[in-house]
Amino acid sequence: MALGDLRTRIESKQALLAVIGLGYVGLPVACEFARVGFDVLGVEQNAERVTRINTGDLPFNGVEPGLLELLLQVRSSGKFHATSSYAELNDRDIVLICVETPIDSEKIPQYHALRSTLSAMGPVLKPGSLVVVESTLSPGTITELVLPLLESSSGLKANLGFFLGICPERVMPGRLLSNLRNLSRVVGGLTPDTAETMRTLYRHITNAQLDATDCITAELVKTVENAYRDVQIAFANEVAWICEAVGGNVWQVRELVNKSPGRQMLYPGAGVGGHCTPKDPWLLAHSVKDRDVPVRLIPAARKVNDTMPAHLAWLVEDSLRRQGLDISEARILILGYAYLEDSDDPRNSPSETVREHLVMKGASVIIHDPYVPGYQGSIEELASGCDALVVAVKHSIYQTIDLAVIHSRMRTPILVDGRGFIDAERAAGAGFIYIGLGRGFSGSV
Repeated sequence: MALGDLRTRIESKQALLAVIGLGYVGLPVACEFARVGFDVLGVEQNAERVTRINTGDLPFNGVEPGLLELLLQVRSSGKFHATSSYAELNDRDIVLICVETPIDSEKIPQYHALRSTLSAMGPVLKPGSLVVVESTLSPGTITELVLPLLESSSGLKANLGFFLGICPERVMPGRLLSNLRNLSRVVGGLTPDTAETMRTLYRHITNAQLDATDCITAELVKTVENAYRDVQIAFANEVAWICEAVGGNVWQVRELVNKSPGRQMLYPGAGVGGHCTPKDPWLLAHSVKDRDVPVRLIPAARKVNDTMPAHLAWLVEDSLRRQGLDISEARILILGYAYLEDSDDPRNSPSETVREHLVMKGASVIIHDPYVPGYQGSIEELASGCDALVVAVKHSIYQTIDLAVIHSRMRTPILVDGRGFIDAERAAGAGFIYIGLGRGFSGSV
């Protein structure tokens, strides 16, 4: 099939779609294309997840506005179903790849899932089909890995037997559908004609701008935008340390700095988690690992952000010591385990690192999270006999907890806020000794 014919099928919604990987990215993408009228096949290797999806059950538990209703809608319409079989891809005109692309302990990209996907789909790839990678890749990966592996596994040639591009996702848990519909996208193709075909496709589900470009530019844009965010968070975290040392309040400083034109200081916090932000800067840096390019700022920012959980643990230890308590005898409740507010996504959880540091000091540590299985329960009951309450995630329900009741259950009323989330005066009014990240220690407000 020529690209012109494929564009005609896309415009009329007759093109058959497949989405490989039905996680936080792939499932909403599949549902959105099914919602607007495309026939969509979802391919997922986790059999339990396939069963849940096909019975209209979301495979994650966080607050995800509209997604469950959309899944039920597209399942009942017959426009979407999931499978674990790659063989069903043989009639698909378009294949979107949404698999994870992690890094190892040496910060080297690990493309096991991507390689496995390309090897499995190649033999059943329909001639003339369009393959689009939505996963985030180190710049150069499309031409250096994806292209040759797909040609080898399929026996087809790019731009003749199949067409290839990359359209990196721009979604966050808690805003999946909103981000898909309203954020601009970069569509990179091996050829300009491929990029334009991709733009025709994504125009069906995206209300924002679709910028057509080449693959290397699309790969760079995604990794650069996340590296930029990571660097900016590191700056905010370093300012928080300075404020603690000199007796300032980073939250007030940030607010006033941002009144100056051209300034937009981000929030400091107890750590940067998730699948993307801790990883994507390293994907960007990896693209020049064998070239004479001095990469200094990205590793420095990563180091700052990686130390924040340890710093929060130190704030807990220091606050206990100021009350005459040894951390080895303390019982501590951490609020939040997911990396992001109102999400159940625990990948690279800063709370886990905070716990490790506290346990290493001898503390007894409990964690509560309303969305992550294994950490749910009554906050009031978990707080019984605790010496410190640590806010690590800004889950909405933590804004409404009854601090007075929790105070009455605790052995020592220390509250350490790692997200600037709990009002200091409210905490003090409930009897807590409040310690906030980025605030000079006063033992009170």
